[in-house]
Amino acid sequence: MAMGVLTTIFFMWGFLTCLNDILIPHLKSIFQLNYAQAILVQFTFFGAYFLMGMPAGRLIAALGYKKGIVAGLAIAGLGALGFWPAASLHLYPAFLGALFVLATGITVLQVAANPYVALLGPEKTSSSRLTLAQALNSLGTTLAPLFGGLLILSNVVKDPTELTALAPAQRLLYETQQAQAVQFPYIGLAVVLFLLALFVWLFRLPALTGTTDKDDHDKHGFIEVLRHPHVLFGVLGIFFYVGAEVSIGSFMVNYLSMPDIGHMSEQQAAHYVSFYWGGAMIGRFLGSALMAKFSPRKLLATFAAINALLVLTTMLSSGDVAMYSIIAIGLFNSIMFPTIFALGIERLGPMTSKASSLLIMAIVGGALIPWAEGKFADHIGLQHAFFLPLLCYLYILFYGVSGSRFRTIP
Repeated sequence: MAMGVLTTIFFMWGFLTCLNDILIPHLKSIFQLNYAQAILVQFTFFGAYFLMGMPAGRLIAALGYKKGIVAGLAIAGLGALGFWPAASLHLYPAFLGALFVLATGITVLQVAANPYVALLGPEKTSSSRLTLAQALNSLGTTLAPLFGGLLILSNVVKDPTELTALAPAQRLLYETQQAQAVQFPYIGLAVVLFLLALFVWLFRLPALTGTTDKDDHDKHGFIEVLRHPHVLFGVLGIFFYVGAEVSIGSFMVNYLSMPDIGHMSEQQAAHYVSFYWGGAMIGRFLGSALMAKFSPRKLLATFAAINALLVLTTMLSSGDVAMYSIIAIGLFNSIMFPTIFALGIERLGPMTSKASSLLIMAIVGGALIPWAEGKFADHIGLQHAFFLPLLCYLYILFYGVSGSRFRTIP
């Protein structure tokens, strides 16, 4: 029952996170932004993980896992409500502010829920259990592009010349329509988040106090936790994995719309983004079963090597080959986050919650690497800018082969 409740939460934050992939091309069009400016959506969203990771860890230490999850859902709900004034004011910075609050709530959820699922049973099956929960996260990321494409990208966006030609009353009507395209979906999500917070509050979750700061009698610091190589390499692994995953998802609508790649509308491209995230969902269900039989480290290394080859393929090709090779990356992304996370908190006892905070802070890779790719895309083209995800997958290959091994420190 506890796993059932938690997988619902994993679904919600996956849905909210992936909705950014639809928000980016929408805001890029209505505010006439370049790639680097548009990717500030992800920079703000994932930057919150870095800034709020340690405060979130302290909050979980003070409240415990259950109350921490309730707090995270409530904060995320407030962030979703912020889209109403942001869209009414028609201000890009206001959207970024609402996203930061929303991401703060999801940060609290990540710090609480990921280790909770990993610890809710035997250690040897923690990777398998966390991968199964992340499969429901991927269901959210699969449905979000379809939902967003239908409600957000279905509106025709006018270019600056067309806007100038509009009469004042027509322009006001147009801006109202664009605002409502974002307002109503996020208000609905806010209501769902608040109801879910109430449900978790009323539900009796098992207490796991022995793996929080409350049981850390020696008061280990964050630096001491990072002295464990598998934690340090795991933090970098999460940084590079999330950076690669978000970079590809964020630019996929624009990439598939290019004449020499998919030659389709943005709304059509949004459906293919669902295939990308749907592949991750299928891979996580399969991966959960595979990791019950095979070494998580070997599977992680194998999947990372395959993704490096797929990125190289999409960079060196065009048309269907380039399109389907980048979509296929989602399938092999599947086990990476839960496996890196579970290996990163392995055998840490009362230091687990601190390691969890550090691993969640590393999700800032989803802010920095897509921003860097946006900068490169503005100068060398979007297709060539995918060399950054390629480097990320090569690092994950190293983590699976060597960096994730537990080493006793003196």
